[in-house]
Amino acid sequence: MNRIIAQKELFLILILIIFHAVGLIGMNISSYRADVLSLSSMNLYISFFAVILARNHHFSKFILFVLLSFCLGMIYEIIGVKTGYLFGDYYYGANLGSKFMGVPFVIGCNWAILSISSGNLIHKLKTSIYLKTLLASLLMVLLDFMIEPIAMELDYWQWKNGEIPVYNYICWFVLSLPLSFLYFKLKLSEQNKLTNGLYLILVVFFGILLII
Repeated sequence: MNRIIAQKELFLILILIIFHAVGLIGMNISSYRADVLSLSSMNLYISFFAVILARNHHFSKFILFVLLSFCLGMIYEIIGVKTGYLFGDYYYGANLGSKFMGVPFVIGCNWAILSISSGNLIHKLKTSIYLKTLLASLLMVLLDFMIEPIAMELDYWQWKNGEIPVYNYICWFVLSLPLSFLYFKLKLSEQNKLTNGLYLILVVFFGILLII
């Protein structure tokens, strides 16, 4: 059984690596760049379903957490887009797919992906649930910090006056805390190479985009 699980995780990781590699290459070939950018949401949707398929234990409870993360993430972002009270003054561009009230559905998936992968990365630390919650939320902010400088160029979202407010990162940290805490409280962490690998894939993907 453990061998089957390991093979499944490895297969899903390879799929994610291939799709992200193709995305990187396509973004840097001018004749394909626009088409590849318009498909940006596809990588996130594939990652989202890969996280679900890779789950090995407590599947029902896990799905409830995924749905909660998705819905809460969408609510956060709708409030942000419509009022500016959360994150700051911004709006979503054309390259993240279908939207609901100005927010791409894939952004809700992204909140779930980051909550799960960040939590799983540090779940083995022998420390309190409160410190784990803080560290997992910081990992979420770290990835957002990497994405923000290139998000406007990729037309994922746009900030007023083209300036990324510090308030955005503060909101990311504070709003991710309840999701991170719930993830550990429900004891949803598990040994899972896919979720750990996904976070690292995203770091490498956006790290390379920052460099080039």
